Amino acid sequence: QVQLMESGGGTVQAGESLKLTCTPSGSTALRVCMAWFRQVPGKKREAIATIRHNDDATEYADSVKGRFTISQDNADTLYLQMSDLKPEDTALYYCAAHSSYTCIRNEADFRFWGQGTQVTVYS
Repeated sequence: QVQLMESGGGTVQAGESLKLTCTPSGSTALRVCMAWFRQVPGKKREAIATIRHNDDATEYADSVKGRFTISQDNADTLYLQMSDLKPEDTALYYCAAHSSYTCIRNEADFRFWGQGTQVTVYS
């Protein structure tokens, strides 16, 4: 099994930066692909970035490309560096993981989820 715990959310002004952290535990083999998702109440959950453990290959949604960076450190902690934040980035942010080498922004692929951390951006 895999457990994921997000932290680092908060309330910031538009244009500022924030860094989210996802601390994993459990089997490394079950979290080959990791991702950040976000969800606004009443809307579908959006996959915003993925990273593959083996080669650090990444993929981003157009809505965050150039502003957000997904990364992992040697301890497998997952990060999301968010810059130039906009009010439309306000959401509950989740990290997720699965064991497949195919690592794309498809919610149905992800088996393990954290509880989420709230990000609020005001103008």
